[in-house]
Amino acid sequence: MLGVDASNNPEHNFDLLWNDFDQHYSLFYIKKTNWDSLYQVYKPRINGKTSEKQLWGIITGMFEVLNDSHTVLYYEHDRKTFCSGYALNEIAIEKEFSLSLIKKKYTDALSHIESEEDLLYGKVKNKDIGYVFLRKTQGDDPEKAMEEVLRELGDHKAIILDLRTNAGGFAFYSKIIAGFFADGEHFIGTVQMRNGPKHSDFGEKTDEVTTKTGSKQFLKPVIVLTDRATISGGEYLTMHMKSFGHVTHIGDTTAGDFGATGIRRFMPNGWSYTYSIKMFLLPDGRSLDGIGIVPDVYLKNTEADIRAGTDQVLEKAIQYLLETYDIE
Repeated sequence: MLGVDASNNPEHNFDLLWNDFDQHYSLFYIKKTNWDSLYQVYKPRINGKTSEKQLWGIITGMFEVLNDSHTVLYYEHDRKTFCSGYALNEIAIEKEFSLSLIKKKYTDALSHIESEEDLLYGKVKNKDIGYVFLRKTQGDDPEKAMEEVLRELGDHKAIILDLRTNAGGFAFYSKIIAGFFADGEHFIGTVQMRNGPKHSDFGEKTDEVTTKTGSKQFLKPVIVLTDRATISGGEYLTMHMKSFGHVTHIGDTTAGDFGATGIRRFMPNGWSYTYSIKMFLLPDGRSLDGIGIVPDVYLKNTEADIRAGTDQVLEKAIQYLLETYDIE
């Protein structure tokens, strides 16, 4: 009979994970996290008799210090998932936003594109304003989808691009979407991959540049809406959009999670995890990881607003367009 795998014990599982992060995680340098100190805090809590429940609590406690939603622990057998720093994001999703309210009160019937299941579009009721809701920055053919969207909405005097609760996806997808609103090329920052044993070891910088995509750009007024749950690819899209002169950003500060996720890693006990492997910096060298993108006009809904059937953020966007650009 086969014996129990000697490496599958709580102490070894913890050390394997800690060392993997130490060698490859990209945001220690940015967040100024003392990873060695965290080892000294959390490792002594583990011994050969530590239960799986206890080990889960110890590792997730350590992960929470990173405040990085690309750092995720999975146990598929029990359908358990822990996402670092995600508590405020969940509040925004569950209590501060309602797509059903928007459909019912603020927009005419929204259309859906088959290849992009997370994209909806239509118009604001009784206003010459288009409305686009994008739940994720991923799909099969964003360029074709946006061509269709702008064929339908391009004659409106303005568009509201709603990125609230956007769960991210892919940076290239964000760039394609933004290109349909681009007023030219804009350098928004650089991306680097962690590539060495030191927490400050990174490869060559790759420039992130906004360029035009599609056959025609929408250069009339655009409002971008975000909340605390606008994350990762949604933040890249927000950064691209904010570089355009005809765009105004309204809502709550975004999540502040720009680091791209690497492939899932596996532990001997059957758990798996992911972490950030890249670093995004603004043109001036600053990082927004753990900070987020601050809007031009700060406003957020409360749970009471949504329960009362009012989306204060969307109403502010409509009011802003009507008053600033004399749109009826």
